[in-house]
Amino acid sequence: MRALRRFTVRAQLPAPLAPLQALATNLRWSWHAPTQDLFAALDPDAWERAGHDPVRLLGEISSARFGELAKDADTVVTVRELADDLESYLQEPRWYQIEREDDPSLPAAVGYFSMEFGVSEVLPNYSGGLGVLAGDHLKAASDLGVPLIGVGLLYRSGYFRQSLSLDGWQLEHYPVLDPQGLPLQLLTDADGQPVLIDVAMPAGRTLRSRVWQAAVGRVPLLLLDSDIEENEPDYRSVTDRLYGGDQDHRIRQEILVGVGGVRAVRAFCAVTGHAEPEVFHTNEGHAGYLGLERIRELLARSEAGAQPLTFDEAVAAVRAGTVFTTHTPVPAGIDRFPVDMVQHYFSDTLLPGVPMDRILALGAEENPNMFNMAHMGLRLAQRANGVSQLHGRVSRSMFGGLWEGFDADEVPIGSVTNGVHGHTWEAREVTALLGDPGPGAMAGQPSHEPVSDETLWELRGALRARLVSEVRRRVREAWLQRGASTPELGWTDQVFDPEVLTVGFARRVPTYKRLTLMLRDKDRLRDLLLDPHRPVQLVVAGKSHPADDGGKALIQEVVRFADDPAVRHRIVFLPDYDMSMARYLYWGCDVWLNNPLRPLEACGTSGMKSALNGGLNLSIRDGWWDELYDGANGWAIPTADGIDDPVRRDDLEANALYELLATQVAPAFYERTDGVPVRWTELVRHTLTTLRPQVQATRMVREYVEDWYAPAGRAAARIVADDYGPARELAAYRARLNAAWTRVGVTGVDASGLPDTPEVGAAMTVRAAVELAGLAPSDVIVEAVVGRVGHTDDLADAVTVAMQHVGDADGMGERFEAVVKLPHAGLTGYTVRVLPSHPLLATPAELGKVVLAH
Repeated sequence: MRALRRFTVRAQLPAPLAPLQALATNLRWSWHAPTQDLFAALDPDAWERAGHDPVRLLGEISSARFGELAKDADTVVTVRELADDLESYLQEPRWYQIEREDDPSLPAAVGYFSMEFGVSEVLPNYSGGLGVLAGDHLKAASDLGVPLIGVGLLYRSGYFRQSLSLDGWQLEHYPVLDPQGLPLQLLTDADGQPVLIDVAMPAGRTLRSRVWQAAVGRVPLLLLDSDIEENEPDYRSVTDRLYGGDQDHRIRQEILVGVGGVRAVRAFCAVTGHAEPEVFHTNEGHAGYLGLERIRELLARSEAGAQPLTFDEAVAAVRAGTVFTTHTPVPAGIDRFPVDMVQHYFSDTLLPGVPMDRILALGAEENPNMFNMAHMGLRLAQRANGVSQLHGRVSRSMFGGLWEGFDADEVPIGSVTNGVHGHTWEAREVTALLGDPGPGAMAGQPSHEPVSDETLWELRGALRARLVSEVRRRVREAWLQRGASTPELGWTDQVFDPEVLTVGFARRVPTYKRLTLMLRDKDRLRDLLLDPHRPVQLVVAGKSHPADDGGKALIQEVVRFADDPAVRHRIVFLPDYDMSMARYLYWGCDVWLNNPLRPLEACGTSGMKSALNGGLNLSIRDGWWDELYDGANGWAIPTADGIDDPVRRDDLEANALYELLATQVAPAFYERTDGVPVRWTELVRHTLTTLRPQVQATRMVREYVEDWYAPAGRAAARIVADDYGPARELAAYRARLNAAWTRVGVTGVDASGLPDTPEVGAAMTVRAAVELAGLAPSDVIVEAVVGRVGHTDDLADAVTVAMQHVGDADGMGERFEAVVKLPHAGLTGYTVRVLPSHPLLATPAELGKVVLAH
């Protein structure tokens, strides 16, 4: 018989073991080795059956076994000690609390919104790097004591599970998740009733969701769930799958996470007494509608008797406290919706009082029929960043049209290079050997005593052997799923060799990541794999989006090559790539391969996780590797930049990859002195000393706090002071600026004071007459710009000097002047420009307005 319905019943724990419930449901266990060891020791067989999931484990253990454990003094003491340790971790002041004692302006709370969160494989709410990065962000914030509130959706089928057909085609499976069987707790009100979040939909309908809470250490993660009886079937399915469905489905999800997410935060804070966020961090454009909901909240103040705000005043207040992070290096990766779809959903009932024309203007792009979520995110955030230094430059170029007239390096989009959570991704053996680098460790400052070559080599060998064992297990399991029989799988016991150079390549499978670049010359790859003296073995994993048949074809090409009996002991494709598989790969691979089409990899954190464990990167200089490669921590694959023919470019870069493997990587691994590859261990030691501290997520989160959250918190506090007086002031300034700007102009420029043969450092006086069209001189900043010029007269390496207002320009406007020292030798040019100036602006470029002298 089959069950009609299924649900999870939590175990009844004996009193001495009652703290196990708190230890299981706080996801701190996922990066706390002693707690993991406790659960594994309760019942090792049940721990394996439960897939290392403590919540499932407690349901697997029999009452009799619990009775035995409750009488075991050592177990009871360990449970109590770990529960006390968790409580201490949750309550004690940490880095942020100490910093806030010295700087009370640090925000009391930050709302962090993301479409996916990869905290642990037991909560499969992620598809790839974006979600895992968000999970690492929460964990590092917890370790540092940063008061984040995470906000996302709970997907009933998560992302898909992957298997392969007999001919190597990707198959998707969507197991249904039971929230009661996950480390989640329902948000309830004072009466114990579930808190419901309502979001108005077209035709008078309502989308409702309940809110599940996950405890990520100190950080609450709120996940909205629409699969409830109060919804009609089509609305129950809004949170069915991550990145599934059509655009209607997608916009409903994004409205729920943005608009509904803000309402969930308000309800959570009201129920729990948690501080309200002063800063809102939008992780990618998916959750951008949160800004519109916050505008609606401010416009509704008058209903509570407060002095009403205008739309522009509300925008000023919202922008000040918003941080927007883009992870997208290509326009095709941006969420865009037809304008008529946005008009259909954003009715007066969804956001009453928010004018439709102003909503559409926030998402406007070149195509008047499309609404651009990234553009809205940038227009509603005073601070924006990419996720590596190179990605910051790419983003400034990509979105430069929103700041027309500014050079790319002046576009107000900065960067915070991603990091990874060390306690999650680093093998225990590495931590035991090297110590915990800690949040304050700096590159080049080892946190441990020097480690011998022999010890490092022994460590790498042990981690590689563990990976080989896992590869054999997974290859066998994959072939059984593909339809093979047990008697014909004896060969899987010889897959991989714990003494062979092991290269890993694992990630999502969009075209730009070039999964099959390694197959460009199959004969050459086969020679590398089967070299009798310096063989290479290659482990490959990754999922293609279910709708991407092109990506599935790339996977199939790899699988068919790996199925060849001649090479299948040296190359494998492992299906169902997730966090649990990833750990073995990061621990055990000697080399981490990454060969995207530069500069389309925003960051690429998988290589960071390998580096944490002494893996050496072999990568195109893209994302984080572009800034952190130093010539002694791996190898940079040369790029064929400037080659327009994609086939030729792939051929050139694949050839460079093969050459590096054959002439540098393999020799360094196999050339031994007394059984130890001295050159290799030098590279490993340097990687662990320099990269290990730099790639930590705690470094990343500290940067966000110091350079983004703190300034945003101060700006938010300032702009709402005196009943939003500064917000009204800034909105009035922008209105005055907008009315006058088309008539502002530079009516005259001259320079004097230079000798006949000027030298670097010589001073010249630049004067300009500027028509301000009714604006005050204090409303603008006038700058002299001096730099190198070429045949097009475009300025390069420009230096700007603010000009002082010196009075009336005899009927030609206002006169400004500045003394400028010549910064460069060679052909030099100068100009004058006018920019907005107001103390509440983060940068003069913020409003995208500039007038250049002609």
